[in-house]
Amino acid sequence: MSYKAAVITVSGKCFRGERADSGGPAVISLLQEAGFEVCYTSLLPDERELISAELIACADEKRIPLVVTTGGTGFSPHDVTPEATLAVVERETPGIPEAMRWAGLQITQRACLSRSAAGLRGSTLIVNLPGSEKAARESLQAVLGALGHAVEMLSADRSNDRKQK
Repeated sequence: MSYKAAVITVSGKCFRGERADSGGPAVISLLQEAGFEVCYTSLLPDERELISAELIACADEKRIPLVVTTGGTGFSPHDVTPEATLAVVERETPGIPEAMRWAGLQITQRACLSRSAAGLRGSTLIVNLPGSEKAARESLQAVLGALGHAVEMLSADRSNDRKQK
């Protein structure tokens, strides 16, 4: 079964055209290879309110089951993607970023510096990935198999909700 996904790149430099986005396209490619239909993409600057609003729109209005962000998870003062995510999720899913960091630590000690977050908003799973193409790929590959199952469980819950109404 194919599920829909959104990919949101968060980068001030990419947004201003100062750098090409390579993380977003890499994430799209991996999701498509795994059978997801990437039905929505966007590119945002590092602004907490804009990020939160985009996550809410993807979950509540567009009803996309999986929303993956890339960028804004580092230590720079403008890296606010985890804060924007945690402000809008209803339940955290800490195992996802833990698994990504663990897998990353097998490659580099710097993986422990990722501040990625993940959580549920209604029937949408939101996952933050690092901004670099390499780190985004490695992080997504660490959890990609589990994401399909997560979306399937959320889809079953959404189907049960409709039956009860």
